[in-house]
Amino acid sequence: MTAARLIDGRYRLTEKIGHGGMGQVWAGHDERLHRPVAVKLLRPDRLLSGGTGPAAGGLGTGTAGERRRHGDELRRRFLRECRVTAALDHPGLVTVFDAGEDGGELYLVMQRVPGVSLADLIAEDAPFPIERAVAVSAQLCTALAAVHAVPVVHRDLKPSNVMVRDDGRTVLLDLGIATALDTETTRLTLTGVPIGSPSYMAPEQALAATTDPRSDLYALGCLLHEMLAGEEPFRAPTALGVLRRHVDEPPVPLRDLRPEVPPPLERLVLDLLAKQPADRPADAQAVYARLLPLLPAAEAAPQPRYPALPDPARPYRFPHQPQPAAAPAAPVATPLLRSEPRPFLMTAVPPPPPPPPAPAAPPAAPDLGAECARLSDLVDAGHHGEVLGLAARLLPRAEAELGDGAPLVRTIRTIYARTLLHEGHPHQALPEYRRLAATADGGPHGPQGLDHRYRAAVCLDQLGYGPDALAEYQALLAAHTARLEAGLDTDPERGYDLRERIGLRLAATGDTESAWQWLLQLLFERERRDGPHHPAVRRLRQSLDTLHPHRPTPWPPAS
Repeated sequence: MTAARLIDGRYRLTEKIGHGGMGQVWAGHDERLHRPVAVKLLRPDRLLSGGTGPAAGGLGTGTAGERRRHGDELRRRFLRECRVTAALDHPGLVTVFDAGEDGGELYLVMQRVPGVSLADLIAEDAPFPIERAVAVSAQLCTALAAVHAVPVVHRDLKPSNVMVRDDGRTVLLDLGIATALDTETTRLTLTGVPIGSPSYMAPEQALAATTDPRSDLYALGCLLHEMLAGEEPFRAPTALGVLRRHVDEPPVPLRDLRPEVPPPLERLVLDLLAKQPADRPADAQAVYARLLPLLPAAEAAPQPRYPALPDPARPYRFPHQPQPAAAPAAPVATPLLRSEPRPFLMTAVPPPPPPPPAPAAPPAAPDLGAECARLSDLVDAGHHGEVLGLAARLLPRAEAELGDGAPLVRTIRTIYARTLLHEGHPHQALPEYRRLAATADGGPHGPQGLDHRYRAAVCLDQLGYGPDALAEYQALLAAHTARLEAGLDTDPERGYDLRERIGLRLAATGDTESAWQWLLQLLFERERRDGPHHPAVRRLRQSLDTLHPHRPTPWPPAS
Protein backbone atom coordinates (compact mmCIF):
# COMPACT_ATOMS: atom_id res chain seq x y z
CA MET A 1 0.00 0.00 0.00
CA THR A 2 1.30 3.42 -0.87
CA ALA A 3 0.48 6.74 0.72
CA ALA A 4 -1.14 7.87 -2.55
CA ARG A 5 -3.88 5.23 -2.43
CA LEU A 6 -7.44 6.49 -2.92
CA ILE A 7 -10.10 4.66 -0.92
CA ASP A 8 -13.52 4.36 -2.58
CA GLY A 9 -12.60 7.13 -5.00
CA ARG A 10 -12.75 9.70 -2.18
CA TYR A 11 -10.34 9.26 0.75
CA ARG A 12 -6.68 9.87 -0.12
CA LEU A 13 -4.32 8.08 2.30
CA THR A 14 -1.31 10.21 3.27
CA GLU A 15 0.53 8.55 6.15
CA LYS A 16 0.17 5.51 8.41
CA ILE A 17 -0.27 6.74 11.97
CA GLY A 18 -0.73 3.53 13.91
CA HIS A 19 -2.29 0.13 14.41
CA GLY A 20 -5.75 -0.31 15.82
CA GLY A 21 -7.11 -3.42 17.45
CA MET A 22 -8.41 -4.68 14.08
CA GLY A 23 -6.04 -3.17 11.51
CA GLN A 24 -4.04 -0.16 10.42
CA VAL A 25 -4.95 3.49 10.91
CA TRP A 26 -3.99 6.06 8.26
CA ALA A 27 -4.13 9.82 8.10
CA GLY A 28 -6.08 10.82 5.02
CA HIS A 29 -7.87 13.58 3.16
CA ASP A 30 -11.52 13.61 2.13
CA GLU A 31 -11.27 14.93 -1.44
CA ARG A 32 -15.00 15.59 -1.68
CA LEU A 33 -15.41 17.70 1.48
CA HIS A 34 -11.75 18.82 1.70
CA ARG A 35 -11.17 17.88 5.32
CA PRO A 36 -8.61 15.73 7.14
CA VAL A 37 -9.78 12.28 8.23
CA ALA A 38 -8.46 9.14 9.91
CA VAL A 39 -9.07 5.88 8.02
CA LYS A 40 -8.98 2.48 9.73
CA LEU A 41 -8.32 -0.42 7.35
CA LEU A 42 -8.92 -4.13 7.89
CA ARG A 43 -7.85 -6.81 5.42
CA PRO A 44 -9.73 -9.98 6.45
CA ASP A 45 -7.56 -12.45 4.51
CA ARG A 46 -4.41 -11.31 6.34
CA LEU A 47 -6.10 -11.62 9.72
CA LEU A 48 -7.36 -15.08 8.82
CA SER A 49 -3.84 -16.21 7.92
CA GLY A 50 -2.45 -14.77 11.16
CA GLY A 51 -0.56 -12.05 9.28
CA THR A 52 -1.24 -9.38 11.87
CA GLY A 53 -0.56 -11.54 14.90
CA PRO A 54 -2.84 -12.99 17.56
CA ALA A 55 -3.36 -9.69 19.30
CA ALA A 56 -5.21 -8.47 16.25
CA GLY A 57 -7.48 -11.48 16.27
CA GLY A 58 -5.70 -13.70 13.68
CA LEU A 59 -7.60 -16.94 13.25
CA GLY A 60 -4.76 -19.15 12.07
CA THR A 61 -5.09 -21.88 9.51
CA GLY A 62 -8.16 -24.00 8.77
CA THR A 63 -10.25 -25.38 5.99
CA ALA A 64 -11.44 -23.12 3.20
CA GLY A 65 -14.98 -23.34 4.56
CA GLU A 66 -13.85 -22.36 8.05
CA ARG A 67 -11.87 -19.41 6.70
CA ARG A 68 -14.91 -18.24 4.72
CA ARG A 69 -17.10 -18.50 7.80
CA HIS A 70 -14.52 -16.68 9.90
CA GLY A 71 -14.18 -14.05 7.17
CA ASP A 72 -17.92 -13.47 7.14
CA GLU A 73 -17.90 -13.23 10.94
CA LEU A 74 -15.02 -10.75 10.77
CA ARG A 75 -16.95 -8.55 8.35
CA ARG A 76 -20.02 -8.70 10.58
CA ARG A 77 -17.96 -7.72 13.60
CA PHE A 78 -16.35 -4.86 11.72
CA LEU A 79 -19.71 -3.52 10.58
CA ARG A 80 -21.01 -3.91 14.12
CA GLU A 81 -18.04 -1.86 15.32
CA CYS A 82 -18.91 0.83 12.78
CA ARG A 83 -22.54 0.93 13.89
CA VAL A 84 -21.68 1.01 17.59
CA THR A 85 -19.08 3.75 17.12
CA ALA A 86 -21.32 5.82 14.84
CA ALA A 87 -24.15 5.66 17.40
CA LEU A 88 -22.00 7.38 20.03
CA ASP A 89 -22.44 11.15 20.06
CA HIS A 90 -20.22 12.84 22.64
CA PRO A 91 -17.62 15.64 22.46
CA GLY A 92 -15.12 13.36 24.19
CA LEU A 93 -15.34 10.71 21.43
CA VAL A 94 -14.30 10.69 17.79
CA THR A 95 -17.00 11.13 15.14
CA VAL A 96 -17.54 8.42 12.52
CA PHE A 97 -18.05 9.74 8.98
CA ASP A 98 -18.25 6.71 6.71
CA ALA A 99 -17.61 2.97 6.35
CA GLY A 100 -17.45 0.44 3.52
CA GLU A 101 -15.28 -1.99 1.59
CA ASP A 102 -12.65 -1.17 -1.05
CA GLY A 103 -10.48 -3.67 -2.93
CA GLY A 104 -11.13 -6.46 -0.44
CA GLU A 105 -10.35 -4.17 2.50
CA LEU A 106 -12.88 -2.92 5.01
CA TYR A 107 -12.55 0.75 5.97
CA LEU A 108 -13.87 3.06 8.66
CA VAL A 109 -13.52 6.84 8.19
CA MET A 110 -13.35 8.95 11.33
CA GLN A 111 -12.65 12.48 12.45
CA ARG A 112 -8.94 13.30 12.61
CA VAL A 113 -8.56 14.91 16.03
CA PRO A 114 -6.00 17.75 16.13
CA GLY A 115 -3.85 18.14 19.20
CA VAL A 116 -1.24 16.25 21.21
CA SER A 117 -1.55 12.69 22.46
CA LEU A 118 -1.63 12.15 26.20
CA ALA A 119 1.41 9.89 25.73
CA ASP A 120 3.38 12.86 24.39
CA LEU A 121 2.16 15.12 27.20
CA ILE A 122 3.27 12.55 29.77
CA ALA A 123 6.67 12.22 28.09
CA GLU A 124 6.92 16.02 27.98
CA ASP A 125 5.73 17.07 31.42
CA ALA A 126 5.10 14.16 33.80
CA PRO A 127 4.48 14.11 36.65
CA PHE A 128 1.53 16.41 35.96
CA PRO A 129 0.28 19.15 38.23
CA ILE A 130 -2.49 17.57 40.29
CA GLU A 131 -5.26 19.70 38.73
CA ARG A 132 -4.17 18.71 35.22
CA ALA A 133 -4.18 14.97 35.99
CA VAL A 134 -7.59 15.29 37.64
CA ALA A 135 -8.93 17.25 34.64
CA VAL A 136 -7.79 14.59 32.16
CA SER A 137 -9.38 11.84 34.27
CA ALA A 138 -12.64 13.74 34.74
CA GLN A 139 -13.00 14.32 31.00
CA LEU A 140 -12.27 10.65 30.33
CA CYS A 141 -14.97 9.74 32.84
CA THR A 142 -17.56 11.68 30.83
CA ALA A 143 -16.51 9.87 27.64
CA LEU A 144 -16.45 6.46 29.32
CA ALA A 145 -19.89 7.06 30.79
CA ALA A 146 -21.24 7.57 27.25
CA VAL A 147 -19.42 4.45 26.01
CA HIS A 148 -20.54 2.25 28.89
CA ALA A 149 -24.15 3.36 28.46
CA VAL A 150 -24.35 1.64 25.01
CA PRO A 151 -23.18 -0.73 26.66
CA VAL A 152 -19.60 -1.04 25.37
CA VAL A 153 -16.24 -1.69 27.03
CA HIS A 154 -13.32 0.18 25.42
CA ARG A 155 -10.72 -2.40 26.58
CA ASP A 156 -7.66 -0.45 25.40
CA LEU A 157 -7.60 2.79 27.37
CA LYS A 158 -3.99 4.03 27.30
CA PRO A 159 -2.16 7.37 26.78
CA SER A 160 -1.69 6.95 23.03
CA ASN A 161 -5.47 6.47 22.66
CA VAL A 162 -6.21 9.85 24.24
CA MET A 163 -5.81 13.17 22.40
CA VAL A 164 -5.73 16.57 24.07
CA ARG A 165 -6.86 19.35 21.75
CA ASP A 166 -5.36 22.84 21.75
CA ASP A 167 -8.23 24.10 23.91
CA GLY A 168 -7.58 21.37 26.50
CA ARG A 169 -10.54 19.19 25.57
CA THR A 170 -9.70 15.50 25.92
CA VAL A 171 -10.89 13.02 23.28
CA LEU A 172 -10.94 9.24 23.63
CA LEU A 173 -9.79 7.42 20.48
CA ASP A 174 -10.00 3.92 19.03
CA LEU A 175 -13.14 2.11 20.00
CA GLY A 176 -11.98 -0.46 17.45
CA ILE A 177 -11.58 -3.29 19.95
CA ALA A 178 -14.56 -2.38 22.09
CA THR A 179 -16.94 -5.24 22.77
CA ALA A 180 -20.69 -4.61 22.71
CA LEU A 181 -22.30 -6.28 25.70
CA ASP A 182 -25.68 -7.14 24.17
CA THR A 183 -26.69 -10.76 23.74
CA GLU A 184 -26.22 -10.84 19.96
CA THR A 185 -22.50 -10.11 19.95
CA THR A 186 -19.58 -12.47 20.15
CA ARG A 187 -16.11 -11.94 21.57
CA LEU A 188 -13.66 -10.09 19.39
CA THR A 189 -10.90 -12.43 20.59
CA LEU A 190 -11.83 -15.64 18.84
CA THR A 191 -8.43 -17.08 19.72
CA GLY A 192 -8.83 -16.40 23.46
CA VAL A 193 -5.85 -14.00 23.41
CA PRO A 194 -6.59 -10.97 25.63
CA ILE A 195 -6.77 -7.69 23.73
CA GLY A 196 -5.31 -4.52 25.19
CA SER A 197 -2.05 -2.99 26.39
CA PRO A 198 -0.26 -4.81 29.24
CA SER A 199 0.64 -1.66 31.18
CA TYR A 200 -3.05 -0.70 31.52
CA MET A 201 -4.75 -4.11 31.53
CA ALA A 202 -7.06 -5.11 34.38
CA PRO A 203 -6.28 -8.43 36.10
CA GLU A 204 -9.47 -10.05 34.81
CA GLN A 205 -8.55 -8.93 31.29
CA ALA A 206 -5.01 -10.29 31.64
CA LEU A 207 -6.44 -13.65 32.66
CA ALA A 208 -8.69 -13.61 29.53
CA ALA A 209 -11.81 -13.58 31.70
CA THR A 210 -14.96 -11.59 30.99
CA THR A 211 -14.47 -7.82 31.02
CA ASP A 212 -16.98 -5.18 32.01
CA PRO A 213 -16.94 -1.36 32.36
CA ARG A 214 -14.94 -1.63 35.58
CA SER A 215 -12.05 -3.00 33.49
CA ASP A 216 -11.90 0.42 31.81
CA LEU A 217 -11.96 2.04 35.27
CA TYR A 218 -8.90 -0.02 36.21
CA ALA A 219 -7.10 1.32 33.11
CA LEU A 220 -8.18 4.84 34.11
CA GLY A 221 -6.58 4.24 37.51
CA CYS A 222 -3.34 3.22 35.76
CA LEU A 223 -3.44 6.44 33.71
CA LEU A 224 -4.11 8.60 36.76
CA HIS A 225 -1.24 6.94 38.65
CA GLU A 226 1.10 7.49 35.69
CA MET A 227 0.15 11.16 35.29
CA LEU A 228 0.73 11.83 39.00
CA ALA A 229 3.80 9.64 39.59
CA GLY A 230 5.48 9.92 36.18
CA GLU A 231 5.50 6.15 35.62
CA GLU A 232 3.07 3.25 35.26
CA PRO A 233 1.95 1.54 38.47
CA PHE A 234 3.52 -1.77 37.38
CA ARG A 235 6.70 -2.11 35.35
CA ALA A 236 8.70 -5.12 34.17
CA PRO A 237 11.06 -5.91 31.28
CA THR A 238 8.51 -8.11 29.51
CA ALA A 239 4.79 -7.93 28.80
CA LEU A 240 4.19 -11.13 30.74
CA GLY A 241 6.08 -9.70 33.69
CA VAL A 242 3.86 -6.62 33.65
CA LEU A 243 0.70 -8.75 33.50
CA ARG A 244 1.91 -10.89 36.39
CA ARG A 245 2.40 -7.79 38.56
CA HIS A 246 -1.07 -6.52 37.64
CA VAL A 247 -2.54 -9.81 38.79
CA ASP A 248 -0.45 -10.47 41.91
CA GLU A 249 1.04 -7.27 43.36
CA PRO A 250 -0.62 -4.30 45.09
CA PRO A 251 0.19 -0.83 43.70
CA VAL A 252 2.45 1.54 45.61
CA PRO A 253 0.31 4.26 47.25
CA LEU A 254 0.78 7.56 45.45
CA ARG A 255 1.63 9.54 48.58
CA ASP A 256 4.65 7.26 49.10
CA LEU A 257 5.91 8.54 45.73
CA ARG A 258 4.52 12.08 45.84
CA PRO A 259 3.52 13.32 49.30
CA GLU A 260 1.56 16.37 48.03
CA VAL A 261 -1.10 14.17 46.41
CA PRO A 262 -4.35 14.73 48.36
CA PRO A 263 -5.38 11.69 50.43
CA PRO A 264 -8.81 11.41 48.70
CA LEU A 265 -7.06 11.22 45.31
CA GLU A 266 -4.66 8.54 46.54
CA ARG A 267 -7.64 6.56 47.90
CA LEU A 268 -9.46 6.87 44.58
CA VAL A 269 -6.46 5.52 42.62
CA LEU A 270 -6.10 2.59 45.01
CA ASP A 271 -9.81 1.84 44.65
CA LEU A 272 -9.58 1.99 40.84
CA LEU A 273 -6.61 -0.42 40.94
CA ALA A 274 -8.39 -2.99 43.10
CA LYS A 275 -7.72 -6.52 41.86
CA GLN A 276 -11.38 -7.55 42.03
CA PRO A 277 -13.84 -5.59 39.86
CA ALA A 278 -16.41 -5.59 42.68
CA ASP A 279 -13.98 -3.60 44.86
CA ARG A 280 -13.67 -0.76 42.32
CA PRO A 281 -16.02 2.24 42.02
CA ALA A 282 -19.40 1.26 40.58
CA ASP A 283 -19.15 3.28 37.36
CA ALA A 284 -17.58 6.29 35.63
CA GLN A 285 -20.17 8.64 37.16
CA ALA A 286 -19.06 7.58 40.65
CA VAL A 287 -15.42 8.26 39.75
CA TYR A 288 -16.33 11.68 38.34
CA ALA A 289 -18.17 12.56 41.57
CA ARG A 290 -15.00 11.84 43.57
CA LEU A 291 -12.85 13.89 41.17
CA LEU A 292 -15.24 16.87 41.10
CA PRO A 293 -14.03 18.53 44.36
CA LEU A 294 -10.44 18.43 43.04
CA LEU A 295 -11.15 20.13 39.69
CA PRO A 296 -10.06 23.77 39.18
CA ALA A 297 -12.71 26.42 39.71
CA ALA A 298 -13.96 28.58 36.84
CA GLU A 299 -12.20 31.94 36.46
CA ALA A 300 -14.01 35.20 35.79
CA ALA A 301 -11.20 36.71 33.71
CA PRO A 302 -11.21 36.12 29.93
CA GLN A 303 -9.08 33.19 28.93
CA PRO A 304 -5.61 33.91 27.51
CA ARG A 305 -4.32 32.66 24.19
CA TYR A 306 -3.71 28.93 23.94
CA PRO A 307 -0.26 27.82 25.17
CA ALA A 308 2.23 25.84 23.08
CA LEU A 309 1.18 22.64 24.87
CA PRO A 310 -2.53 22.09 25.61
CA ASP A 311 -3.75 22.25 29.21
CA PRO A 312 -6.55 19.76 30.02
CA ALA A 313 -7.60 21.88 33.02
CA ARG A 314 -8.46 24.79 30.72
CA PRO A 315 -12.07 23.71 29.94
CA TYR A 316 -12.84 23.86 33.66
CA ARG A 317 -11.16 27.23 34.21
CA PHE A 318 -12.78 28.87 31.20
CA PRO A 319 -15.99 26.89 30.49
CA HIS A 320 -17.63 27.75 27.16
CA GLN A 321 -15.50 30.85 26.67
CA PRO A 322 -14.60 31.69 23.06
CA GLN A 323 -11.01 31.48 21.94
CA PRO A 324 -9.36 34.89 22.23
CA ALA A 325 -9.18 36.68 18.91
CA ALA A 326 -5.84 37.36 17.30
CA ALA A 327 -4.41 40.84 17.71
CA PRO A 328 -6.17 43.15 15.24
CA ALA A 329 -4.21 44.22 12.22
CA ALA A 330 -3.07 47.82 11.99
CA PRO A 331 -5.75 49.99 10.37
CA VAL A 332 -5.20 50.73 6.69
CA ALA A 333 -5.23 54.41 5.81
CA THR A 334 -7.76 55.27 3.11
CA PRO A 335 -7.72 58.50 1.09
CA LEU A 336 -10.37 61.02 2.01
CA LEU A 337 -12.58 62.74 -0.58
CA ARG A 338 -11.91 66.48 -0.79
CA SER A 339 -14.55 68.77 -2.20
CA GLU A 340 -14.70 72.41 -3.20
CA PRO A 341 -17.91 74.47 -3.44
CA ARG A 342 -19.16 75.02 -7.00
CA PRO A 343 -22.46 76.35 -8.16
CA PHE A 344 -24.90 73.42 -7.97
CA LEU A 345 -21.93 70.91 -8.02
CA MET A 346 -19.71 69.03 -5.60
CA THR A 347 -16.66 67.55 -7.34
CA ALA A 348 -14.60 64.82 -5.68
CA VAL A 349 -10.85 65.14 -6.04
CA PRO A 350 -9.48 61.87 -7.46
CA PRO A 351 -7.50 59.84 -4.93
CA PRO A 352 -3.75 59.65 -5.36
CA PRO A 353 -2.44 56.67 -7.34
CA PRO A 354 -1.89 53.51 -5.26
CA PRO A 355 1.63 52.98 -3.94
CA PRO A 356 3.75 50.35 -5.65
CA PRO A 357 3.24 46.87 -4.19
CA ALA A 358 5.54 45.98 -1.32
CA PRO A 359 7.94 43.12 -1.89
CA ALA A 360 6.47 39.77 -0.92
CA ALA A 361 7.28 38.75 2.64
CA PRO A 362 9.18 35.52 3.05
CA PRO A 363 6.92 32.59 3.94
CA ALA A 364 6.36 32.23 7.69
CA ALA A 365 8.03 29.31 9.39
CA PRO A 366 5.62 26.49 10.28
CA ASP A 367 4.13 26.75 13.76
CA LEU A 368 6.45 25.12 16.31
CA GLY A 369 3.60 23.30 18.05
CA ALA A 370 2.34 21.90 14.74
CA GLU A 371 5.83 20.76 13.77
CA CYS A 372 6.23 19.02 17.13
CA ALA A 373 2.90 17.27 16.60
CA ARG A 374 4.15 16.14 13.18
CA LEU A 375 7.33 14.86 14.84
CA SER A 376 5.19 12.83 17.24
CA ASP A 377 3.21 11.37 14.33
CA LEU A 378 6.45 10.35 12.60
CA VAL A 379 7.66 8.65 15.79
CA ASP A 380 4.39 6.73 16.13
CA ALA A 381 4.58 5.70 12.47
CA GLY A 382 8.17 4.45 12.87
CA HIS A 383 9.59 6.76 10.16
CA HIS A 384 12.98 7.02 11.85
CA GLY A 385 14.80 8.74 9.00
CA GLU A 386 12.20 11.51 8.84
CA VAL A 387 12.23 11.78 12.65
CA LEU A 388 15.98 12.44 12.60
CA GLY A 389 15.69 15.07 9.87
CA LEU A 390 12.79 16.96 11.45
CA ALA A 391 14.20 16.79 15.00
CA ALA A 392 17.58 18.10 13.79
CA ARG A 393 15.79 21.09 12.20
CA LEU A 394 13.50 21.74 15.16
CA LEU A 395 16.15 21.63 17.91
CA PRO A 396 18.03 24.88 17.12
CA ARG A 397 14.76 26.73 16.49
CA ALA A 398 13.18 25.53 19.74
CA GLU A 399 16.36 26.37 21.68
CA ALA A 400 16.39 29.90 20.23
CA GLU A 401 12.71 30.49 21.06
CA LEU A 402 12.41 28.69 24.41
CA GLY A 403 15.90 28.13 25.84
CA ASP A 404 17.96 24.95 26.17
CA GLY A 405 16.27 23.75 29.37
CA ALA A 406 12.65 24.23 28.25
CA PRO A 407 10.51 21.05 28.54
CA LEU A 408 9.62 21.09 24.85
CA VAL A 409 13.30 21.37 23.87
CA ARG A 410 14.15 18.45 26.15
CA THR A 411 11.40 16.36 24.59
CA ILE A 412 12.65 17.04 21.05
CA ARG A 413 16.21 16.30 22.11
CA THR A 414 15.12 13.06 23.80
CA ILE A 415 13.34 11.92 20.64
CA TYR A 416 16.39 12.85 18.58
CA ALA A 417 18.84 11.07 20.89
CA ARG A 418 16.78 7.89 21.21
CA THR A 419 16.27 7.67 17.47
CA LEU A 420 20.00 8.18 16.86
CA LEU A 421 20.81 5.38 19.30
CA HIS A 422 18.10 3.13 17.82
CA GLU A 423 19.43 3.71 14.31
CA GLY A 424 23.01 2.85 15.29
CA HIS A 425 24.55 6.32 15.70
CA PRO A 426 25.88 6.28 19.31
CA HIS A 427 28.61 8.80 18.46
CA GLN A 428 25.96 11.45 17.68
CA ALA A 429 23.58 10.35 20.44
CA LEU A 430 26.21 10.61 23.22
CA PRO A 431 26.52 14.44 23.37
CA GLU A 432 22.73 14.79 23.20
CA TYR A 433 22.27 12.51 26.20
CA ARG A 434 24.94 14.39 28.14
CA ARG A 435 23.12 17.70 27.50
CA LEU A 436 19.82 16.07 28.51
CA ALA A 437 21.34 14.84 31.78
CA ALA A 438 22.69 18.30 32.54
CA THR A 439 19.34 20.06 31.93
CA ALA A 440 17.02 17.40 33.41
CA ASP A 441 14.72 18.25 36.30
CA GLY A 442 16.71 17.41 39.41
CA GLY A 443 19.97 17.52 37.48
CA PRO A 444 22.15 14.50 36.60
CA HIS A 445 21.20 12.76 39.88
CA GLY A 446 17.42 13.07 39.50
CA PRO A 447 15.28 10.30 37.94
CA GLN A 448 15.34 11.80 34.43
CA GLY A 449 19.02 12.67 34.65
CA LEU A 450 19.90 9.13 35.73
CA ASP A 451 17.96 7.72 32.80
CA HIS A 452 19.83 9.96 30.34
CA ARG A 453 23.16 9.05 31.95
CA TYR A 454 22.30 5.36 31.54
CA ARG A 455 21.73 5.78 27.82
CA ALA A 456 24.92 7.82 27.53
CA ALA A 457 26.76 4.92 29.17
CA VAL A 458 25.25 2.54 26.61
CA CYS A 459 26.61 4.85 23.90
CA LEU A 460 30.08 4.69 25.48
CA ASP A 461 29.83 0.92 25.62
CA GLN A 462 28.86 0.65 21.95
CA LEU A 463 31.63 3.05 20.94
CA GLY A 464 34.28 0.87 22.60
CA TYR A 465 35.04 3.11 25.60
CA GLY A 466 34.86 0.12 27.96
CA PRO A 467 36.51 1.55 31.12
CA ASP A 468 34.42 4.74 30.94
CA ALA A 469 31.23 2.75 30.38
CA LEU A 470 32.05 0.41 33.29
CA ALA A 471 32.74 3.33 35.65
CA GLU A 472 29.44 4.98 34.71
CA TYR A 473 27.48 1.71 35.06
CA GLN A 474 28.94 1.31 38.57
CA ALA A 475 28.08 4.90 39.52
CA LEU A 476 24.54 4.47 38.21
CA LEU A 477 24.11 1.22 40.12
CA ALA A 478 25.18 2.93 43.34
CA ALA A 479 22.69 5.77 42.71
CA HIS A 480 19.91 3.29 41.89
CA THR A 481 20.60 1.28 45.05
CA ALA A 482 20.52 4.44 47.15
CA ARG A 483 17.16 5.43 45.66
CA LEU A 484 15.72 1.98 46.40
CA GLU A 485 16.91 2.12 50.01
CA ALA A 486 15.46 5.61 50.41
CA GLY A 487 12.09 4.52 49.00
CA LEU A 488 12.40 6.88 46.03
CA ASP A 489 12.21 4.00 43.55
CA THR A 490 10.39 0.69 43.77
CA ASP A 491 11.38 -1.03 40.53
CA PRO A 492 14.57 -3.16 40.67
CA GLU A 493 14.72 -3.75 36.90
CA ARG A 494 17.17 -0.96 36.12
CA GLY A 495 19.43 -2.32 38.85
CA TYR A 496 19.29 -5.82 37.37
CA ASP A 497 20.14 -4.45 33.94
CA LEU A 498 23.08 -2.43 35.27
CA ARG A 499 24.44 -5.43 37.16
CA GLU A 500 24.28 -7.58 34.03
CA ARG A 501 26.05 -4.90 31.99
CA ILE A 502 28.75 -4.57 34.66
CA GLY A 503 29.31 -8.34 34.59
CA LEU A 504 29.66 -8.37 30.82
CA ARG A 505 32.04 -5.41 30.96
CA LEU A 506 34.19 -7.24 33.54
CA ALA A 507 34.27 -10.23 31.23
CA ALA A 508 35.31 -8.04 28.31
CA THR A 509 38.28 -6.72 30.33
CA GLY A 510 39.51 -10.30 30.92
CA ASP A 511 38.49 -10.49 34.60
CA THR A 512 36.63 -13.74 33.99
CA GLU A 513 36.43 -14.92 37.61
CA SER A 514 34.95 -11.63 38.87
CA ALA A 515 32.52 -11.59 35.97
CA TRP A 516 31.53 -15.20 36.72
CA GLN A 517 30.84 -14.55 40.42
CA TRP A 518 29.03 -11.30 39.66
CA LEU A 519 26.70 -12.80 37.05
CA LEU A 520 26.14 -16.01 39.04
CA GLN A 521 24.85 -14.05 42.04
CA LEU A 522 22.57 -12.07 39.72
CA LEU A 523 21.30 -15.31 38.18
CA PHE A 524 20.34 -16.70 41.61
CA GLU A 525 18.39 -13.54 42.44
CA ARG A 526 16.60 -13.30 39.10
CA GLU A 527 15.72 -16.99 38.99
CA ARG A 528 14.32 -16.82 42.53
CA ARG A 529 12.24 -13.77 41.58
CA ASP A 530 11.21 -14.48 37.96
CA GLY A 531 11.53 -18.25 37.56
CA PRO A 532 13.87 -20.37 35.43
CA HIS A 533 12.24 -19.57 32.08
CA HIS A 534 12.35 -15.78 32.22
CA PRO A 535 14.25 -14.34 29.21
CA ALA A 536 16.76 -12.58 31.46
CA VAL A 537 17.45 -15.80 33.34
CA ARG A 538 18.05 -17.71 30.10
CA ARG A 539 20.31 -14.90 28.86
CA LEU A 540 22.38 -15.00 32.06
CA ARG A 541 22.80 -18.76 31.74
CA GLN A 542 24.07 -18.33 28.19
CA SER A 543 26.58 -15.69 29.34
CA LEU A 544 27.83 -17.97 32.09
CA ASP A 545 28.11 -20.87 29.65
CA THR A 546 30.23 -18.67 27.40
CA LEU A 547 32.50 -17.65 30.27
CA HIS A 548 33.21 -21.20 31.47
CA PRO A 549 32.47 -23.76 28.77
CA HIS A 550 34.85 -26.36 30.33
CA ARG A 551 33.76 -26.14 33.94
CA PRO A 552 34.30 -29.62 35.57
CA THR A 553 30.95 -29.68 37.43
CA PRO A 554 27.70 -28.35 36.06
CA TRP A 555 26.67 -25.03 37.56
CA PRO A 556 23.07 -24.41 38.59
CA PRO A 557 21.12 -27.05 36.70
CA ALA A 558 18.13 -25.88 34.70
CA SER A 559 14.82 -26.55 36.38
